[in-house]
Amino acid sequence: MRKILKNYKSTIILLSCVIIGAICGLIFKEKAEIVKPLGDLFLNLLLVIIVPLIFFTITSSISKMKQPKRLSKILISTIIVFLLTSVIAVLVGFVGFNTVNLVNNNDTNSIKEIFAPSTEEEIELNILERTVNVLTTNQFGNLLTTDNLIALIVMSILFGIAINKSGEKGKKIAELFDSFSEVMYKLIEVIMIYAPIGLGCYFAALVGTMGSIIAVGFLKTFVVYLVTSILFMVIFYTLYAYVSGGRKGIKSFWKNIIPSALTSLGTCSSAASVPINIECTKNIGVPEDIAETTVSLGTSFHKDGSSIGSVFKIMFLVCLFGTSLTTFGSIAEVIGVALLATLLVTAVPIGGGTISEMLIITMLGYPVEALPILTIIATIIDAPATLLNVVGDSASAMLVTRSVEGKNWLKEK
Repeated sequence: MRKILKNYKSTIILLSCVIIGAICGLIFKEKAEIVKPLGDLFLNLLLVIIVPLIFFTITSSISKMKQPKRLSKILISTIIVFLLTSVIAVLVGFVGFNTVNLVNNNDTNSIKEIFAPSTEEEIELNILERTVNVLTTNQFGNLLTTDNLIALIVMSILFGIAINKSGEKGKKIAELFDSFSEVMYKLIEVIMIYAPIGLGCYFAALVGTMGSIIAVGFLKTFVVYLVTSILFMVIFYTLYAYVSGGRKGIKSFWKNIIPSALTSLGTCSSAASVPINIECTKNIGVPEDIAETTVSLGTSFHKDGSSIGSVFKIMFLVCLFGTSLTTFGSIAEVIGVALLATLLVTAVPIGGGTISEMLIITMLGYPVEALPILTIIATIIDAPATLLNVVGDSASAMLVTRSVEGKNWLKEK
């Protein structure tokens, strides 16, 4: 119990300050805006580290990539399973969100005024021109702003590939970037020390201006997400286990998954859960090489809980700003952005989704001042999201084994 409280200490303090801020906002109303600069300070600290965080972490990840232990068949099967299950998770999140109207806001114009969106006139571009402008920029200096995050990600990937292809000559640079990456994660931890004060003040000003609309929206978000997560875990992971190994697969999955599930809830970290999750996955009957490859890759590239969470974050902003989602194209865009954003969620507690949240805001054209709103959503859904992220990797490992070893893999084991 003491260990669990220690792991959740930051979350408890953060949520307590957000609740206190909401209460202050309801009591003092517009007068609560006096503390908004303290909230802006937290927002500015996050925005300053976005560019170096993306560059160092993504470049480092790509530069360290090596061939998996077994044949390429494991890797191909893993990618296919990850893609299919992530799409399913995003669709479930979309359906789950649309069962309840989380933000009842009839005055979208006042919301837009509060967040002060850009009034610059947009220039109409065809689809090819828009794609080029999103993926690239014509000046190096433009990469150092939050306005060109996708171009920065593309350049980071290319730079990482170049380091990887340089072999021994690029090894020192890879090690340097790995060190920079670790420093950036520690910097996030340092900034998050101020998060309770910053988010509390930000939330006080927000609720003071908008009233109880947004506070109730966060509460609804947590409840709906929790219900969606439980149903997803029970229904879909049971289905994955059945597809992988029939009734015996279901029994083996639920019998052996509890330790990693409890670890994920106790630590709120997919990374911290990797060792016990690999062990649990092997106990299910998954071969060692597949378990190690799938769970390790899944920590970075497969997160069912974060996929559903990304949809909830996007749709929360859609409701808050009154954005129309009436066409197939706009719905497909939400699903695509949610999948891409999930890839950028890091496997650490509170603060690990900052890059993905900025991606959501940038790609969908929302004001950057909305970032703390997504940070609060990420915080309140952190525990159930981590649970799905971790347990989902074990279920995916079973599907990969079914593909690689054949339908009788569990009986033979």
